Amino acid sequence: MGRATRGADLLLDALMRAGTRTIFALSGNHVMPLFDAALDRDLILIHTRHEAAAVHMAEGWARASDRVGVALVTAGQGHANAIGALCTAQASETPVVLLSGHAPQRELGLGSFQELRQADLAAPLTKASWTAASAASLPDDIARAWRIARSDRPGPVHVSLPTDLLEQEVAPASIAPPPEKAFQPERLALSADTARDILAALGEARRPLVIAPPALATARGAALLDELRAALGLPVVTMESPRGIADPSLGAFAELLADADLIVLLAKPLDFTLRFGRPPTVAAACRWIVIDPDPALLERAARGIGARLILSAQAGATGAATALIAAAREDNGPIGSADWCAVTAASIAYRPADWPSDLADGPLHPAALFGAVQPVLDGRPDSVFVSDGGEIGQWAQALLRAPHRLINGVAGAIGPSLPFAIGAQVARPDSTVLAVMGDGTFGFHMAELDTASRYGLPIVVVIGNDGRWNAEYQIQLRSYGVDRAHGCTLRPDTRYDLVAAALGGHGEWVTRGAELPGALARAVSSGKPAVVNVAIDGRPAPVIRR
Repeated sequence: MGRATRGADLLLDALMRAGTRTIFALSGNHVMPLFDAALDRDLILIHTRHEAAAVHMAEGWARASDRVGVALVTAGQGHANAIGALCTAQASETPVVLLSGHAPQRELGLGSFQELRQADLAAPLTKASWTAASAASLPDDIARAWRIARSDRPGPVHVSLPTDLLEQEVAPASIAPPPEKAFQPERLALSADTARDILAALGEARRPLVIAPPALATARGAALLDELRAALGLPVVTMESPRGIADPSLGAFAELLADADLIVLLAKPLDFTLRFGRPPTVAAACRWIVIDPDPALLERAARGIGARLILSAQAGATGAATALIAAAREDNGPIGSADWCAVTAASIAYRPADWPSDLADGPLHPAALFGAVQPVLDGRPDSVFVSDGGEIGQWAQALLRAPHRLINGVAGAIGPSLPFAIGAQVARPDSTVLAVMGDGTFGFHMAELDTASRYGLPIVVVIGNDGRWNAEYQIQLRSYGVDRAHGCTLRPDTRYDLVAAALGGHGEWVTRGAELPGALARAVSSGKPAVVNVAIDGRPAPVIRR
């Protein structure tokens, strides 16, 4: 006699119907029914060492695969541990679904074990957050979460799962799987008339810029933006860094922005990354067009821009880009200036010629470090570059290139890069995945090297070890002076490479430049999760000016 159908079975079947075969999870009392049900299905549960890492891995997987990532954690403290990681997914506009176990429905209000107002806790960090109400409706909860996470501006969604609903047996007559369309995203399209109005304004401008949001910083998003550039014949720039206009991967973009006479925000929020559009960051005479799916953000932009706003429209980035491409193709093709496109490309590609490249003895300059790292990414055509924040992350983002790039994102979080890399490696098992981080960052989730080792995920982690929290140290130097710099010191001789070896991986300790190429080659060829711990000269992040 077969096992009765439980709420847990219905939920996992709905996930599989959505196309999911991978869940990043950490076990706990309230999700054991789901762990049990997973044994009977073609699902992979990647068991992590911390709930926040499970969410970061789900985000890394989603960004590397252009699909919805799923994290599964237990109730109470497990849920509380996980929700901090939603900040990064929210700001990076990544579709992630967090499923949290929950105190039994029948015990709510009685002081149940780990009873917590979980949906309320997650609400500020998600597009939607709720607690499932019945076992039979769990598939609909999954379809709804999927649809919301992917619609318009993508982002995280949370659903709490009372454990008695997961254990409850469901009569076959009450099982009605949601139709495929229930999982599909809703798109706010840009009308053809509005698209033509935008093209007319762009055609009148001499130095227009189209600025795209983090949601389009994926392989699929990049392909759409390439199509948009070709259709318009205009510069299209993606912004996804907490450094905003000072993002070193955008070269001399700040100077370019100041010269623009029309800026189109393609569902890119007007916020601190653009210094709120205020002069002199943007010329006082520059005009603006703002497209956004969120009416509140349209209103905020209108208040900030004032009379400089010539048009606004409610639409998502994908819908708007698609409408602009169609309108441009109907209207005799590209409207831009080849000279202005060339100026834009040269500004973004610009890097100072005097950055050192020699692999000298002693602590390495970050520019020299990444000159030696780039060949690793070049060694395989589908490589993935993952970067954390901090000063070392800015040097890496300025200098390293790969077909796929995942950075810490607009939220500016420190610590997600190691789990990002694991998620990306699961999504792209045949790719070289290389993550760059500082010694401070590595401490957040170093135990996840055990996760990588258990699942045979050969990520390569390059640690720039300067013995301090360098971003904060640089703030102290600038704001208070060297005599008041404190609380940011770490040990520069800490053997993070030995941590990797102890957790089943491969480790390299590099104190001289000449040792670096060989250490990187051994790390890649080891076939294990590898840490290359490199002594560097802690420098402030690059500020690129021509």
